[in-house]
Amino acid sequence: MVQETVSRFSQRWVLMLSYNGEAFYGWQKQVQGVPTVQASLEYALSCIAGEPIHTVVAGRTDTGVHATAQVVHFDTSAKRPAQAWIRGVNAHLPKGVAVWHAQPVDARFHARFDAFGRRYRYVLQSSAVRSPLLEGRVGWVCRQLDLDNMRKAAALLVGEHDFSSFRAAECQAKSPVKTIYSAELKGSPALMTLDLHGNAFLHHMVRNIMGALVYVGDGRLSVEDFAALMEKRSRLYAPPTLMPDGLYLTGVDYPPEWGVATPQPPEWLW
Repeated sequence: MVQETVSRFSQRWVLMLSYNGEAFYGWQKQVQGVPTVQASLEYALSCIAGEPIHTVVAGRTDTGVHATAQVVHFDTSAKRPAQAWIRGVNAHLPKGVAVWHAQPVDARFHARFDAFGRRYRYVLQSSAVRSPLLEGRVGWVCRQLDLDNMRKAAALLVGEHDFSSFRAAECQAKSPVKTIYSAELKGSPALMTLDLHGNAFLHHMVRNIMGALVYVGDGRLSVEDFAALMEKRSRLYAPPTLMPDGLYLTGVDYPPEWGVATPQPPEWLW
C-alpha cells in the first residue's frame, strides 16, 4: 500500500527546519485557525508546489516546545530546485519558523520510522528572579540547585529502562521501555543544559525527567530516591512536569545509507 502511494509522486524531499515553539500550539495540525508548525509549513509548501502537500515529521513537539533540527519528508510531483523549498517556502512561513536545508531522497525513506535516535536539550535557569530576556526560551526555577547531585541522578538514566515514571497519562507509545544512549548535564547551577540522546522518547518524558532532577537539585529527592522513583514505574510518585519553554529537539539519527544527517546546533545558539 505504501509503495502504491509513493509511486504516484515523482520525488520525495527531506527538509530540516527550526522553530520557536512560543508562536505555535505544537507541531500537529489542529482545527482551522489554530497556529501549528505543520499547518504553517504545509501551507507554504503547497504555495511553492502548486498542489496540496502533506508532511511526515520525525517527532511531534508540544505547545511551547522548540526545535533546532526538526526533520520532515514530503512527496510532490512539482519540479523545483532545493532553494525553492528553502527560500521560497520561507517567504510564505510566519515569524518563528524557517527551513534551512532541503534535499531529494529515496522514495523509501521515512522521516519517522527510519529514525533510530533522537536528541533533546532542556535549558534551565535557576535564580531568585526569572530573566525577562530568557522568558519562553528556558525553563526556570527559583530554588538553588546542587548540580553535582543532579549529574549523579542523570547518569542513572543511561541504558534500557522502563520509563513509566516519566510518562504522560495521555502517552500513546506501545511500550514505556526506551534506551537512553547518553545523558549530559552541563553548565552552572544558574544556567544549565540537559542533553538526552535516545532511541525514542515518551510523551513529556524529557520534561518529566527534568522536573525530577530539579527535585534532586533542591534536596527534595536524594539520588537514591531518584533511582527508587525509576524502579516504581509509576507517574503517581513523580514530581510535576516542568514547563515546555526550555525544551528543544536538536537532532534526529538516521542510517547512513539514506544520506540524511542532522548536525548538532552550534554552541553559540545557547
